[in-house]
Amino acid sequence: MLNQKQIDYVMETIARMFPDAHCELNHRNPFELAIAVMLSAQCTDALVNRVTPALFEKYHEPEDYLAVPVEELQRDIRSIGLFRTKAKHIRQMCACLIEDDNGQLPETRDELVKLPGIGRKTANVIASVAFGQPAIAVDTHVERVTKRLGICRWKDSVLEVEKTLMKRVPREKWSLTHHRLIFFGRYHCKAANPNCPECPLLDLCREGQKRMKSRGDFIAARK
Repeated sequence: MLNQKQIDYVMETIARMFPDAHCELNHRNPFELAIAVMLSAQCTDALVNRVTPALFEKYHEPEDYLAVPVEELQRDIRSIGLFRTKAKHIRQMCACLIEDDNGQLPETRDELVKLPGIGRKTANVIASVAFGQPAIAVDTHVERVTKRLGICRWKDSVLEVEKTLMKRVPREKWSLTHHRLIFFGRYHCKAANPNCPECPLLDLCREGQKRMKSRGDFIAARK
C-alpha cells in the first residue's frame, strides 16, 4: 500500500497528465445531468452523449417524461443498455421530483440518494458537477486505478475506496481528483490494455510492475 507521500505524488502526476479533466456527459442543467448519469450506468459516456441530444430536445422538464407512455421513452433510449430499467427509474425519479421537490433536484447527496434510480455514486456526481459540492464518485475507473496503484486494497468495497480517497485527498481537491482519476483510467490505465510501458507511475504501481515482469520487459521499459 502507498503511503501519504506516495499518494500525493500519484495525484500530482495524474494532475499534470490530465489538467483539464472534467465531466464528459453533455448537459445544460442539473436535471439533464441527473438523467445523463442515470443513463450512464454500465454504459460509456460516449454512447450516452449520442442519445441525449435528441432526448433533451424532446424532454425538458420532469413532467415531459411522464407525459408519454413508458414504451415511448424506452424506444428513445433503446440503444443504451438496461433501457427498460432506466426508463422506469427516470419516470419514478421525475414523479418524486414533482410530488416532493416542486420539480427541482435537491442539491445534497443525502437528499439525492432518496430519489429512485440515484445511488451514492450518481448523487456524488450530481452534487459535485451540478452544485459545486466537494465529492468523490467512485466508478469503475476510479476503483480500478486506486486498487492497481495500491492506494486502496483489492478487497475494498466501493464505499471503502471513497472513504479512503476522502481521507487521503484534501477536501478542496475531491471533485478534481475524481475527474482526473476517471480520465487516467479511461485514457491511460485502461481495464484490458493499460499503457504500463509509458506510465510515469510504473515504479509505484504494483499491478503495472506485475504486468511488465510477466512480459519480461520491466527492466527494459524503465531504461
